[in-house]
Amino acid sequence: MKLYIDPGTGSMLFAILIGILGAANYLLKDWIVKIRFLLSGGRQKADVNEKKIPIVIFSDDKRYWTVFEPLCREFDRRGVDIVYMTASPDDPALKNPYEHIKGEFIGENNKAFAKLNFLNATLVLSTTPGLDVYQWKRSKKVQYYVHMLHAANEIAGYRMFGTDYYDALLLSGEYQVRDVRYLESIRNLPEKEIVKIGIPYLDEMYARLHKAQNADIKSGKKERTVLLAPSWGKSAILSKFGERIIDVLIETGYSIIIRPHPQSFTSEREMLDTLMEKYPNSEKLEWNRDNDNFEVLKRADILISDFSGVVFDFSLVHEKPVIYTDTKFDKGPYDAWWLKTPYWTFTALPRIGQELNEENLDSLKEMIDSCLSDEKYAQGRQEVIRETWEHRGEGTQRAVDYILSKYEQLKSAEEEK
Repeated sequence: MKLYIDPGTGSMLFAILIGILGAANYLLKDWIVKIRFLLSGGRQKADVNEKKIPIVIFSDDKRYWTVFEPLCREFDRRGVDIVYMTASPDDPALKNPYEHIKGEFIGENNKAFAKLNFLNATLVLSTTPGLDVYQWKRSKKVQYYVHMLHAANEIAGYRMFGTDYYDALLLSGEYQVRDVRYLESIRNLPEKEIVKIGIPYLDEMYARLHKAQNADIKSGKKERTVLLAPSWGKSAILSKFGERIIDVLIETGYSIIIRPHPQSFTSEREMLDTLMEKYPNSEKLEWNRDNDNFEVLKRADILISDFSGVVFDFSLVHEKPVIYTDTKFDKGPYDAWWLKTPYWTFTALPRIGQELNEENLDSLKEMIDSCLSDEKYAQGRQEVIRETWEHRGEGTQRAVDYILSKYEQLKSAEEEK
C-alpha cells in the first residue's frame, strides 16, 4: 500500500521539519559561537559578521530577470556587489555580464527555500510572496526583507498573507499603499516601510520601445495580429473559455498568438497539452513561450487577457487597446478578499479596453475592430498611468537609492549594537 501525502500536508510537514532543523541548527551554532567568543577574546564575533552577505536578490523563477536586470545594471554601475540567488538552473542571471553581480543557483523549489531559511545576509530583495507563510521562512541571520512588485497592479492580488511579513514594500501607486495599510490594520500587523519607487521594468520596456526604429515599430504587416495572453488558474481565460475562444479567434482570419502564463505549464499542463495538440502551430496560429515578452507584445496590435499583469505592460507601455474577459474572478484565495474597496484592476480595465463575455464572444472580430479605431481608450490609459505608474522613468534610480540607503542604515545599527 503506497503512502500518499497531499501537497498541502506535504508543505506543512516540510515547514515543521525546517523549523525543527532550524532551531537545532541555531542552538548548536549559538553554543559554538559563544564558546569561540570566550576562547578568542571577542574576535570570533567579527569573523561571523565578515561572512554576512551585504545584499541578496532572490528570484524564484528566471522570468523575473527582466524585472531585476535594470537594478542589477545600476548596482554594477555604482560598483556595488550583489549576490543574485535564483531557483532556476537556466536563469539568465547566472550568465549576466555585470562585474559586480554574482549569479548563484541555489536549487529548485524546496531546496531553494531550505537554503534561504538559513541565509546570512543584511538585506534581501525579492518579488516572491509568501515569506514566513509556507516553505520560505525568515532567517534569523537576515536583518531586513524588501518586496518589490513585478507588475503594475494590486499588492492585494497575491495569495492571502503574501507580503505580511516583509519589512518593506517598493510600490508604484497610492491605491496599493491604501490596501496594505488596511490589511495591516485588520490583521494587527506593525506598519511596514513603504516607498513608492515606480516600476523599473516598465521604465525599461518604455525606453527600449522608443529606442527602436520607427520602421520596426510600425512594421508593414498585411494583417492584424491578436495576442491571447491569459493568467492561470480556474478564473483565467483558458480554464473558463477553453477551445471556444480559440475557435472564435481563428474565425476572425487574423494572425493569432497564444502566450500562456508560465505557471500554466506547471499547474495546468494537461489542459495545455490538449489545446496545443488540437491547435498546433500554423501560418495563422502561434504558441509563444519566449522568456522576454517584449517582442511578442510589440508584434501584436491588440491583446486579449484577463487579470494578468501583462494587460498593463501592453496597454501602458505599447499604448495599444486591450480586450479583457469576464471570468467571474474569485477573490477567495487572495488578499483582495479582505478589502472593502473595489479591486483596482477592475476599475482600470473599462478605461483601457472592452469586456469580453459569454454573450458577446461570437462578436469578437467586431470588438477587435472597434477597439483599434476608438480614441477614448487613449485618454483612459493616461488616467491609469497616473494611478499605477508614479515616478515614471525613475523606478530603477529610486529603488537602488533606497536599497543602498537602507543597507547603510542597517550596517550602522549593527555596528553600534
